[in-house]
Amino acid sequence: MTETLANPLREIFRDGWLLAVHKPAGLLLHCSPIDRHETEFALQYARTLNGGAHVYPLHRLDRPTSGLLLFARDAQTASLLGKAFMAGEVHKEYLALVRGWPAEQGLIEHALREQAVDRRCKEDPQPLREASTSFRRLATTELPVAIEGYPCSRYSLLALTPHSGRKHQLRRHMQHISHPIIGDTNYGRTRHNHYFAERFGGGRLMLAATGMGFVHPHTGQPMQLRAAPEESFMRVLSIFQQGLPVDLSDKA
Repeated sequence: MTETLANPLREIFRDGWLLAVHKPAGLLLHCSPIDRHETEFALQYARTLNGGAHVYPLHRLDRPTSGLLLFARDAQTASLLGKAFMAGEVHKEYLALVRGWPAEQGLIEHALREQAVDRRCKEDPQPLREASTSFRRLATTELPVAIEGYPCSRYSLLALTPHSGRKHQLRRHMQHISHPIIGDTNYGRTRHNHYFAERFGGGRLMLAATGMGFVHPHTGQPMQLRAAPEESFMRVLSIFQQGLPVDLSDKA
């Protein structure tokens, strides 16, 4: 008898044209040449939620990033909303736990190449593309833990809004301002990552897509979708002992 696997996607919203879900950290969106051994993908699970019918992913989330993922349920809707994404008419918001205490708010304008530059190469043929990210500081904490030579270690919870869609943009931008995201094995700080992995029994990228706003392509109504972070994310946020001044539920 074949065992039926539980669907790891949590449905956030559905109508006749759209399907929004929460993707857990560690799940690929679709098949990738660099992860050929993987057999589970968000796309196939979304099809299951759609009664087996084809769905169209409207944007991407990196494998280690959890959160809100939006699919179109037909080609026309995919085309209409795809144009809105390309035109910058879709507002996306993320939560990130970062090292240090950045300013209360700010705008990061730092051009990025498609791939991170190999410092061993004297020349890089990749063009620089404009990229910008807004951030707001939601909470701060200081832990009595010496990690990089200081007696205490500081961390912040940020709301991040990308205004462009470059590869690993949020992760690279936070590294650029010296406030890398906790759990980021590519752009983060190893000692801090190890501390959180040991304290919470496993490491994860502390980046979650929590909100999306856009105009519905068929009804013309403004849409505000929200996805509460998964339990593994919320468990780490227990370091903010005074609580969080932000609603992290699915309610818009």
